[in-house]
Amino acid sequence: MEDVVRALGYATLGSRLKRIGERLQGQTQELATTLADTDLPTPHNPVLAALDIHGPSSIGDLTTALGQSQPGVTRMINKMKADGLVEAMQDGRDKRISTIALTHEGKKLVEQLKATLWPAVTLAVEDACSKLDGSLLDQLAQLEDALAAKSLTMRKSKMPTPNWSTLAETEEPRK
Repeated sequence: MEDVVRALGYATLGSRLKRIGERLQGQTQELATTLADTDLPTPHNPVLAALDIHGPSSIGDLTTALGQSQPGVTRMINKMKADGLVEAMQDGRDKRISTIALTHEGKKLVEQLKATLWPAVTLAVEDACSKLDGSLLDQLAQLEDALAAKSLTMRKSKMPTPNWSTLAETEEPRK
């Protein structure tokens, strides 16, 4: 049967991007289990990274840093609080504002993710995107095909894991 989302091109671009995002998140979740020995939901990784980079932050600041909705970030923070990864502290000046910070366990997990998962995902996704060419729709088709043919777990480099800080410093793919 024809892939209607692919066939309709720009008319279904949002659905196409969502589908690719879900595939990437699912494959990242597989890597998280095998590399980092964690069942942390994949969408929580950017929250942990934001808190690691910016330090304790308000929900408003996190929504801005992540480009996500306040209700979605609040749900993630509540789950992460229940898991003992973050804690909320009342602002000394304004009791209506709480600051979210990594707990000791959250900091330990971030260090583990920086040493294992985050570099592996970066390199695996970079590999999947390395040969993309043509229009946006052509590139999306190539990316979907690449991820279907070889998952992120299969792309995980056999080479030593590079230092996360050097990977995070550049947005340009390594050649």
